[in-house]
Order: sequence, then C-alpha cells, then structure tokens
Amino acid sequence: MSSKNQAINHKIQETISPIDSQVYVTRPLASKDDISEVVEQANMMQKSWATLPLADRKLVCVKAIDILMSQKKVLANELCWMMGRPIRYCEGELNGLDERAQYLLQVSDHALSPVVIAEKAGFTRYIKREALGVVLIIAPWNYPYLTAINSLIPALLTGNSVIIKHSAQTPLCAERLVSAFEAAGMPKGIVQFLHTSHENTLACITKEAIHHVAFTGSVLGGKKVEQAAAGRFLSVGLELGGKDPAYVRQDANIEKVAEILVQGAFFNSGQSCCAIERIYVHERVFDLFLATFVQWVLHYQLGRSDDSDTTLGPMISTFAADVVRAQIHEAIALGAVTHIDESLFPLSQAGTPYLAPQVLTQVDHRMRLMTEESFGPVIGIQKVKDDNEALCLMNDSEFGLTAAIFTQDIETGVALGDKVDTGTFFINRCDYLDPALAWTGVKQSGRGCSLSVLGFESVTRPKSYHIKHR
Repeated sequence: MSSKNQAINHKIQETISPIDSQVYVTRPLASKDDISEVVEQANMMQKSWATLPLADRKLVCVKAIDILMSQKKVLANELCWMMGRPIRYCEGELNGLDERAQYLLQVSDHALSPVVIAEKAGFTRYIKREALGVVLIIAPWNYPYLTAINSLIPALLTGNSVIIKHSAQTPLCAERLVSAFEAAGMPKGIVQFLHTSHENTLACITKEAIHHVAFTGSVLGGKKVEQAAAGRFLSVGLELGGKDPAYVRQDANIEKVAEILVQGAFFNSGQSCCAIERIYVHERVFDLFLATFVQWVLHYQLGRSDDSDTTLGPMISTFAADVVRAQIHEAIALGAVTHIDESLFPLSQAGTPYLAPQVLTQVDHRMRLMTEESFGPVIGIQKVKDDNEALCLMNDSEFGLTAAIFTQDIETGVALGDKVDTGTFFINRCDYLDPALAWTGVKQSGRGCSLSVLGFESVTRPKSYHIKHR
C-alpha cells in the first residue's frame, strides 16, 4: 500500500460487521478544523435554546422520540448489522430508549424546578438549575441508543446543546439521533454528531466551549477522558466497566433464579456493562442450581444475527472473542471445569467472533475470569458456605456497578445489600436499568450518575438567589 493510500485511509472510518466480517459502513473522519466548527456552532446556538421555555424544549424532544420509534424496524436492522445483536432482540433497545426518554420527560418539571428555601422574614431565597453549555456525549457500541439517551434527553431539556460521538462500530446511531431531532424542529447546531479519531475526541474535550463530558466505555478510556479534562474544571460523568456478581442463597427459587441469571449473563453475548459476570451459590443448593443453569444455557442457538432463529449472536470482533477464550483457557489451566460442550455450537470457531457460551466451576479469584471484565458469553460459578463468604467475594473486586442477591427473605437480602459495594443493588432480578433510579457506579465502575431526577444534576449547575426586600 502506498503512503498516499495510507494517508487517505486514516481519514476514513470503517465499520466491520461481526456477522460476516465485511465493511458495513464507511464514513469520513472529522478533522480538527471540522471539530472546531461543530463546537463553535454548538456554543453559539446554546444560549438561544436555553432561553426557550421548558415546555417548548420538551415538545421537540417528544416529537424526536416519536420519529425514532416510527423508524424502529429500520434502526433495529442497522443495529443488528453494526454490532451483531440477534435481530429478534434489536427492537428491544428502541423500546428501552422510549421508556427512558418518556420517564425523563415526565420528571423534568420536578427535576428542574427551583429549590425553594424556607421562609425568612425580609428575604426570598431559592436555587435555580442552569444549563452548563455544550455537552459532549461519548457513547459505546454495545447499547448505543440507550447509553446516549441517558444523557441526551436531560442535557437538551435543561437547555444545553449536545455533540454526540458514537463508537466507530455504531456511527449510524449518532446520525439517526441527530436526524430525528432536526426533523422534530430542533434548531441547527443544538444536536450534532462527530465521527472522529480517539486522538481528536480527546482534543475536543480540551476545548473551552465543552462544559460536560458524558462517557460510557472502558476504564482505560475513562482515564484518558479524565486526563484530557484535567485542569479545566469541567464536569465529567464516567460509566465504566463492571464485574457484576450475583449470590444465590439457599432459600432461593432455583428454577426461576437460574433462568434469570442465564439471561443476565448471556444476553447480548454478555456484552453489557451490567451483565452478570460471576455467580456465588450456597453449597446446599449448588448442584441443583448448576444443573438447572446449564440446561437453560443449552437452549441458546448461536448463529448469524440476521437469522430470526438466532438467540446468541457473534461477539463484536474476533479480538474480543479471543480475550474471552484466553480467560477460559487460563481458568482451565488453574483447575476450572467446563460444563458446556462447544461442539454443540458448531459455528463457534477460533479466529472468528462466534463463541459458544461457557459455564465454569471450580473457579476462584486467582483467575482473571473471576476478577477481570470478560464482556462475553462466559460465567464462573463458585460455591460458598454462607452469606459472609458470599459478601466477601462479591466485594473482592475493583468494580462496583451492580450486584444481585436472590432470596425469599427480603429483609435479610436488604441487610446484605447494605454491605455490598455497588452502585445498584438488586434482589431477585439483574441486568436492568430502571429510569426512575440513579444509574451510577463505585470504585472503577465510574462516577457521577444518569437517569432519575438526580441525572439532571450532572448537566446543570446550581445558581443561588438571595434577595433582601428592605
């Protein structure tokens, strides 16, 4: 390849579909000058948008969501090809987008209303919530619409302008979002997208007009975002990795719990920040749970994502699949036992993104499988003797996004939950974001929060009014 062609290719972004390893989308990458123009326009248009009444901003958002939902089948098909989720599940992400957006629209009046302070003779005191300015949303490929909408709707409702930078794997999502908002009557420049390199994305963060960054991605990516923002005093929201645990107590309903946890571990080929990645089971129910769990796993059909019969699609790339393969091989070398015959999933082959689901026992925390994020269709199941051992192992992690306990004793379950280091604690469910609850993490799972009424705080600043009447 000539140096000229290399230079040209550095300006083109290619999206390789995990379905067939072929190029699905190509887009030109924005240059530094292009980025400067986008940021300048966002900054210039933001103040006029912020002066509109909240009711007017809500109306545009409502119309935009309606437009997106009217395109659900088309958007679902694009998702299937860009990131490999089975087509039968892709519309579910758009339904989730609608659920979250509708809730955030519903609570926006309350979330953005002034905080009125108790009366004091001769004074009026209150706190307003003001827009920050320009919000940069850096969204991942695994749930590209859901992760973007978490910050997009609150940012727009509060009067910010928004720039969306989606993963190179899902560029059409950013375009679809911007197109829907513009068709709904959004003034030009309030919602824009960028397709650009990691280097230029970090350079964008350093621009004075950027006032908040909402990043969803890896721990390493989050560190780079923090470094780029250092010294600017802008706010940064980070939703990073997870190694989310579940604990099955001896009183749990094993049949129901096994089904729930199989879905929590293997949906989207395990490529979810809040997927269940390690399971601890009380020794008295361990054998029954394992047998039931394995039977549910064997229901999966690994195949091309565009096949309506497929329930487990390829991972995002061969590289990602190889990371999981390496964790499995290492665990086996350290004494772990596998329970799924890979030959039952003939499409699973080395050198491809297609990977059979796998269940391992005789695992422990010497193994990366139980301590490092896998982000794939694999789970380690470890036997524990009591609640205290389970709690110790659940908290033995550098991550803390979600955790789940399965029990029929709700009072004890809540008491145990109080001792788990996590952003979201579940009892008898997992792998779900309730838009009414704050989405947040502890330790290396990130900082800040989105969703709920609290999610509006990250894209606003408080302004206090202290008025003396005489």
